[in-house]
Amino acid sequence: MDMTTLEGTVEKINYTNEETLYTVARLAQPGGGSTVTFVGSFARLNVGERVRLTGDWVVHPEYGRQLQVDTYEVLPPTTVKGIERYLGAGLIKGVGPATARRLVEAFGQDTLRVIEERPERLREVEGIGQVKAERIAASLAEQRDLKEVMVFLQGYEVSSGFALRLYRRYGRRTVEVIRDNPYRLADEVFGVGFKTADRIARKLGMAPGDPRRLDAGLRYALAEATGEGHVYLPAELLWRRAAELLEAPEPELKASLGRLVSGGEVTIEGQDVFLTSLYRAEVGLAERLRLLDQAASLPLAAGDRIAGEIAASLAQGGPALGDEQQRAVAMALSSGVTVITGGPGTGKTTVINTVLNLFRRFDQRVVLCAPTGRAAKRMTEATGRQASTVHRALEYRYAPGQGLSFARGEDNPLEADAVVVDEASMLDLSLCHHLARAVRPGARLILVGDVDQLPAVGPGNVLRDIIAAGVFATARLTHIYRQAGESLIVLNAHRINRGEPPELNRRDGDFFFIEEEDPEKIRAEMVQLVTRRLADFRGLDPVRDIQVLSPMHRTPVGVEVLNRELQERLNPGRAAAGPAGAERGGAERTGPAGRFRPGDKVMQVRNDYQKGVFNGDIGWVVAIDDEEGEVTVSFPESDVERQVIYDRGELDELTLAYAISVHKSQGSEYRAVVMPLTTQHYVMLQRNLLYTAITRARELVVLVGTRKAMSVAIHNDQLQRRFTRLKERLAP
Repeated sequence: MDMTTLEGTVEKINYTNEETLYTVARLAQPGGGSTVTFVGSFARLNVGERVRLTGDWVVHPEYGRQLQVDTYEVLPPTTVKGIERYLGAGLIKGVGPATARRLVEAFGQDTLRVIEERPERLREVEGIGQVKAERIAASLAEQRDLKEVMVFLQGYEVSSGFALRLYRRYGRRTVEVIRDNPYRLADEVFGVGFKTADRIARKLGMAPGDPRRLDAGLRYALAEATGEGHVYLPAELLWRRAAELLEAPEPELKASLGRLVSGGEVTIEGQDVFLTSLYRAEVGLAERLRLLDQAASLPLAAGDRIAGEIAASLAQGGPALGDEQQRAVAMALSSGVTVITGGPGTGKTTVINTVLNLFRRFDQRVVLCAPTGRAAKRMTEATGRQASTVHRALEYRYAPGQGLSFARGEDNPLEADAVVVDEASMLDLSLCHHLARAVRPGARLILVGDVDQLPAVGPGNVLRDIIAAGVFATARLTHIYRQAGESLIVLNAHRINRGEPPELNRRDGDFFFIEEEDPEKIRAEMVQLVTRRLADFRGLDPVRDIQVLSPMHRTPVGVEVLNRELQERLNPGRAAAGPAGAERGGAERTGPAGRFRPGDKVMQVRNDYQKGVFNGDIGWVVAIDDEEGEVTVSFPESDVERQVIYDRGELDELTLAYAISVHKSQGSEYRAVVMPLTTQHYVMLQRNLLYTAITRARELVVLVGTRKAMSVAIHNDQLQRRFTRLKERLAP
């Protein structure tokens, strides 16, 4: 059967799957002909583009007749109207509908030629200066280069989101880089894993035993292990993982490992295999902690004077201290390295404030910091003294091509006699190593945190290993103080931590459980709670005050589905005042994680050192610029409030945050937490996960799900093992 070829203008895009590229769209035929529906996989398709489509007619049982496209070609627009729609579709930076109209009014059918060949003439148009003219010309050229890259990658089943990341990294060299060594993508581009690179390599004809493939596969296996929290992998486990990934015999894998060792990328210790950077961090951290503990081993004052100062602080209106807290304060003033750990309501903040007051009495300079911006802001509020993120305290620097570095280190230590770190359970190995190196010998390092919470997202189990080593002063606070003891959140957190069932649904209480088994009904119940019932019950703002947490991402009650539903209920695009003064409605921008609208609650999902925003920072979309194609996000909850601008190629750094994972909630505190508990999340139902989730709430916890799922979580105290050697390296 002969195929049909149609030409026309893309009138509307009904649906696009960012991963598979499958698109449903409408084509307006020239001469006022009828519009038709066409479907297929397209590298990048935009409203207003003129295209030539070739395919077969099919009849969909629900949607009727449509053209199933086999091949397509994007054609330059020829009519004035087509050019205006093409330029005004938001593709060209600095050109929105209004500017597009002015351009075609000035240059007509020559508009695109003028932009490409005579960009200086754009200054003839009102509102366009030299800088904007150059930017428009560069953006049009970039769009055409990007289109070529996307068409090339279409045959390799690469999503448009990935293609955009590749283009942002390599520019017009993208195709050249891919053809030369596609495995570079897995090492150098965020979000592009080994399997994607391997698929491209296979289609390019690279042999399965190619050394570049084997070396990249081993690096990937070790990097994946760090994502699970491991610092190393036992060789036997590495061989199993690599063999499954690469389908290569062990002799070839061992030869590959030898190359990586020779190149300094990998270090072998006994039967264990480390990425060299992590090996050096673990050895270096152990050495530095021992040095700090020995160098500051003398107390600031004799024990009787410390006791006297504590008494004097109490007499001057300072907080009363229990015996555990007094011992913790004495340790902090007497030891080089001190750990203070305890659950909610046990007075960690009281200890910190007392220690800070006494350091001031002893004329000691103190630096306060925490692993995340939200934790640092909470520390500032709790102490009345300025705290920052660890990154900012270390004066991080980032240069393209050179990566991350810190101004503070052994040669330029922090100007402090004591460094106090809150939420220390969130410190991963690398960050803790950088921090320890920046504490000068003789200064004191005080780590404060709840060791029973989830460990850091990154590699290592630092706080737990330091405590388990048994060589540093450690104060474990266990006594719950009266005010905290009146809260079921606090009492139930400790009950769950002991493996006991929580007390539920007490009248006028702050901890509730709604029993429901069907996941769809659980989701509906949660949406109603957030959008209506809790606002009526407690006067809670659905966006500002309530945080939905979920153990997993992709289930009927996972983060992704909950975010879509909550966005449609809380910020559907209608004209109404949104959070942070934003105006809801109007423009939208679509990124790999979905649509963003003014007023949306969003989260940064990776560290962006150039922008100064970090993985887990939560903010609000305050503006979307149609002309520039930019999304502006305010981050009031980071340690330094800021507004950050994202262009259309950077939206993969953002995701909606009406619902977030429990792991992403670490270091935060919310007025209310709503969370599903279902056996669909069985693999994640662990005691420390449930404990972490409920301790994020200050005023109210509502769990929705089954008692069976709650029981599974409470009784599953098996911590996922992390392969680390820090404890052994610290032991005497």
